[in-house]
Amino acid sequence: MHLFDKKILLGVTGGIAAYKTPDLIRKLKAQGADVRVVLTRGATEFVSSLSLQAVSGHQVHSELLDEQAEAGMGHIELAKWADVLLIAPATAHCMAKLAHGLADDLLSTLYLATTAQVFIAPAMNQQMWQARATQDNLQKLQLRAIRFIGPAAGEQACGDVGPGRMEEPELIVSALASALTGNKLEGKKVVITAGPTREPIDPVRYLSNHSSGKMGYAVAQAAAEQGAEVVLVSGPVSLTVPPGVKRISVQTADDMLEAVMSEINSAQIFIAAAAVADYRINHQAENKIKKSDDKLTLTFVKNPDILKTVAALPSPPFTVGFAAESQNVEAYARGKLENKNLDMIAANDITLEGLGFNSDENALHVIWKEDDVQLPPANKTGLAKSLIALVAKQYNNKQSN
Repeated sequence: MHLFDKKILLGVTGGIAAYKTPDLIRKLKAQGADVRVVLTRGATEFVSSLSLQAVSGHQVHSELLDEQAEAGMGHIELAKWADVLLIAPATAHCMAKLAHGLADDLLSTLYLATTAQVFIAPAMNQQMWQARATQDNLQKLQLRAIRFIGPAAGEQACGDVGPGRMEEPELIVSALASALTGNKLEGKKVVITAGPTREPIDPVRYLSNHSSGKMGYAVAQAAAEQGAEVVLVSGPVSLTVPPGVKRISVQTADDMLEAVMSEINSAQIFIAAAAVADYRINHQAENKIKKSDDKLTLTFVKNPDILKTVAALPSPPFTVGFAAESQNVEAYARGKLENKNLDMIAANDITLEGLGFNSDENALHVIWKEDDVQLPPANKTGLAKSLIALVAKQYNNKQSN
């Protein structure tokens, strides 16, 4: 079991996602962990200490001064006991307190008193997560080597849609286990492309596609969680940059190629998740094209093939492509793998309802020369973790041969 004999102190703060914590505790214990729980005052409004005591098998703590502990210093005993402090869910208020060193309750005092590794699974409204103050606090905490798990994107309890949901318990446990058992990509640089490109027609119009960038951003987050230095070359999307990831924003395929080539010589792995336009207009109009005739004829020229260019380098990185297809998915993917001399390709069928473009879920058929694996429909965050695990394994196998 990945978390065998690990002493995990779970801090629960006052967010609606607190209702998931009994399941989180069960899954942590199933991995062999010993779990004790600290509740903030706000958390008691969402989950009962009795239910958490029942699943953890230990008394739940919420008061700063514990008369039953030696000298009343229960927070010091808990701080010394823990191997890991996991705060899930962590509200915006909790993050702000930790970032600024405030210690006015048991959990915030434990944070300052412990030498354990600290992991935070944020949970809040999408606008609160994207607020400048929260992002500033995020950066402060990351500089102190605090590890973040999530947040996920999707529909929220308030009805909003966007980043801010607490990751599901199984994904939190998986990320925690991966981090504590060694980062598979520690010391490696990974360059990832994501999102669409926009190819201008005139100063007003452009050609693009339906890519939301969600898969590429999820892959970047998963790689960063595995200890990699991640550079994300992103087309125009409205997504939050994953913690610890450097983003280079681009518009056109030429822009993306230039950004990739500026980073690729120092990279060990390249993952091309972007949906790059295959063609662009031969000559962009300097002024807006006026409607006149019933028909408009435009001449297109091929865009550079970024994936093929990288794979053809004299010393290419481990190169992973994506193939979004509407028919003969496996055949086209295998042809692309061979023709572009790739190490691995992840194929998906864009005709499957509810998966792929603009969806929070996807399914992938991951293929390499020796084997292949079907990754069934799942949230893109979890799917990206599975993909990165395969990439890391095959990359390490290639290096050892």
